[in-house]
Amino acid sequence: MEYVVLQNGVKMPKLGFGVFQISKEECEKCVLDALKVGYRHIDTAQSYMNEEDVGNAIKNCEIPREELFITTKVWIDNYGYEKTRKSVLESMNKLKVEYIDLVLLHQPFGDYYSSYHALEDLYREGKIRAIGVSNFYPDRLADLAVFNEIKPHVNQVEVNPIHQQTNAQENMLDFGVQMQAWAPFGEGKNNMFQNAVLKEIGDNYNKTVAQVILRWLMQRNIVALAKSTHVERMKENFDIFDFELTPSDMEKIATLDKNESLFFNHQTPETVKMFSKMIENRRGKI
Repeated sequence: MEYVVLQNGVKMPKLGFGVFQISKEECEKCVLDALKVGYRHIDTAQSYMNEEDVGNAIKNCEIPREELFITTKVWIDNYGYEKTRKSVLESMNKLKVEYIDLVLLHQPFGDYYSSYHALEDLYREGKIRAIGVSNFYPDRLADLAVFNEIKPHVNQVEVNPIHQQTNAQENMLDFGVQMQAWAPFGEGKNNMFQNAVLKEIGDNYNKTVAQVILRWLMQRNIVALAKSTHVERMKENFDIFDFELTPSDMEKIATLDKNESLFFNHQTPETVKMFSKMIENRRGKI
């Protein structure tokens, strides 16, 4: 395993296992399988509605707590100082832990400023080891970094070969914020797993396209979150530490960048409305 060290000295595994869209019925088993494969970084969120199942896996895995790195995210409907504080403590209870390694604000909407202040206080109290945001664009990230006492330690954003986020990463580096990648495979959009450039590079190392993408992220010093419900795929995604891409490989992958999201643009009114409907649909279920 490779690691990054956050600006506050906290050590984070560069490869994590994400549980987005894994059902409650499957989640505990999938997390236990991932831990057996070797993952020690588990990423969940209040809005995934499976924190309790992740907590069951943490409780039953027999791995010392200090060897695990657990992340969750505060959902928009829990924004506001008191609601955020209460929700994080509830997440801690669901996860069956005495502290959470990383807590992020999930989306850049609503009263995220008050929520960020709640995370700062929970961090000072030792209930959270690191704090940050998810899906924050460079301007909003800069706003939080400049006008708060504690700069975000992490920003989790979409990063994949089609949406490489090079300018966003430079902005994060300026503020000492660690970039973390969700959807590194773009959920297979744009025929990513059949991409000729990625396949050719993979063939040179006897590796799959998925392994090439994860290795590419490792070499950009980006923490990657890979998800699978199949043990063999978990093993494949974890098997990326025995080869290294050349500068030429990295340059070829750079040419694939279209500099646009494969999912949505947070800066459009349509996306804001979409999340508003999502809040209504999930209200009372989390």
